[in-house]
Amino acid sequence: MSASARLRETSASPLWWALLYFFCLLCGYYVLRPVRDAMGASADATAVFPAAWIDWAQAHGWALKDFVLQVLFTCTFAVMLLLQPVYGALVGRFPRRVFLPLVYLFFIVCLLGFHWAFQTQASGRGMLFFVWIAVFNLFAVTVFWSYMADVFDEHQARRLYGYIGAGGTAGAVLGPLLTQALVGVIGVAHLLLVSAALLSVCVLCIVRLRGWAIRRERRHGLASGEAAMGGSVWAGLRLVWQRPLLRAMAITLFFSVGAATLLYNQQAAIAREFYPDPAAATAYFARIDSAVNLLAILTQLLLTRWLLGRFGPAPALLLPALVLLLGFGLLLASPLPVMVAIVQVAQRAGEFALAKPARETLYTRVDRPSRYQGKAVIDTAVFRGTDLAFVWIHKAVAAAGTATVFAAGAIAAAGMLGGVCAILRARRGLGEAASVSALPTSAQPLRGET
Repeated sequence: MSASARLRETSASPLWWALLYFFCLLCGYYVLRPVRDAMGASADATAVFPAAWIDWAQAHGWALKDFVLQVLFTCTFAVMLLLQPVYGALVGRFPRRVFLPLVYLFFIVCLLGFHWAFQTQASGRGMLFFVWIAVFNLFAVTVFWSYMADVFDEHQARRLYGYIGAGGTAGAVLGPLLTQALVGVIGVAHLLLVSAALLSVCVLCIVRLRGWAIRRERRHGLASGEAAMGGSVWAGLRLVWQRPLLRAMAITLFFSVGAATLLYNQQAAIAREFYPDPAAATAYFARIDSAVNLLAILTQLLLTRWLLGRFGPAPALLLPALVLLLGFGLLLASPLPVMVAIVQVAQRAGEFALAKPARETLYTRVDRPSRYQGKAVIDTAVFRGTDLAFVWIHKAVAAAGTATVFAAGAIAAAGMLGGVCAILRARRGLGEAASVSALPTSAQPLRGET
């Protein structure tokens, strides 16, 4: 049997379990997302915030219902920062076989608690759920991709991550359809149990994939994930600061999320101007979401695997940045709703189908602390902090007009392109890092440490 045939044979079974895992994870999230969005759009402050918060705000002369999203986004970022050291302690002190199921079991227990809160109309349920779902989305997805880097080596990742991403996209498409079909029958509270059941399947997939992760580590002489990796609760922050690849990843994500946030917020402003009727605005956004999902899944199935397998991650990283830079240039010339929609579709589909899988393949070549601790900081704290910062940046630059927003977006897209170039430069040094990752974790000092 040829080497390529053996590779296909050994990667087929974990591919299907990984597909099922990501499908159920994103399906479970997108079942919940409409519930979260309804909380964020609610004009009833009592359905969102605790009564004590409402009373305090009224006593100080302002109404919380006028600042729903601002307060929710700020709370989300604060909670994300507080949970980062908790996650760092968890992955540092427990082996993979313990902390991976523990993360998802924690989310399942939370869903059972929210089921009770929604059933009893508990005060503050909306705020808690909005913040929790953001935390769940970022931590659960980053844990998934960290685990995939344990299961698959770089060559397998290049061939398979496009398919795995397509499985997630299929789940993202089915989730809202389930919500639409079931919410009128079983109610909002019971939707949370549907999501909990899907997360239970994720736990099963984690257990079934463990054997392939162990075999991959033994085959390549890597540090075992069956032992705790150690490190302080702040190890992830230190890794991002000290390691060139992680630093470049953080810079790229900062500008990528910033450009996307500027585009999204200006799209909402333009939609309010051109589509004052709520039904027309809803149809406009629905068409965008449908186009994003269709383009993403076609790209994942037809292009991503070929690009990563033939040329490596460079084209898949560079193309979304170049398309976004070109898109903002076109918007400066023609800021019409149809052009905004086209750029939005290209940006989101490029991120989901190309940039994200390409970045994740690089984590297969770094050590476990970088995959679990450093990556978590980038995907959670950096992501959410950037989102919050650019929400306020948009508010400031939008006062100068639409053209100023798109000019700021072009600058952010250029920064994203620079970050991608930094990633590709740092990637050249990963050959040396591979020998380090094969050492026991306790023997891997961080630079600057003794």
